[in-house]
Amino acid sequence: MFNKVLSMSIVVLLLNLMTISSVWASGNAEKEIRFTEKVKTNIAKLGTGTDAEIKVKLKDGTTIKGYVKEAGNDEFVVLTSKTNQAVSIPHSNVKQVKGNNLNSGTKILIGVGIFLLVVIIAGIASK
Repeated sequence: MFNKVLSMSIVVLLLNLMTISSVWASGNAEKEIRFTEKVKTNIAKLGTGTDAEIKVKLKDGTTIKGYVKEAGNDEFVVLTSKTNQAVSIPHSNVKQVKGNNLNSGTKILIGVGIFLLVVIIAGIASK
């Protein structure tokens, strides 16, 4: 009787371990796909051209700085700031992306904000 209970317990534990590993594997793959889609969306939002400055950290540890020259469905091209070399980067190879794209409208708003701040400070100082 004890041997039956022990063997059934071992079978149940082994089945449990097999199902846990498959759940972890699908979770990591799903997470990777979501991250790749997020990278793709952020690159599209950033745009292309010399104003689309970017810093990309790849999964192998290398860092590329420059601006986005082209943005495709599976990869994007960065023109490096130091060597002016075009580097094609697959979205799935990206670990981290930092970038900004200050278009002329944003630059004007920043300038107006600074001007208003100076006027307010000058008004306070004159009283």
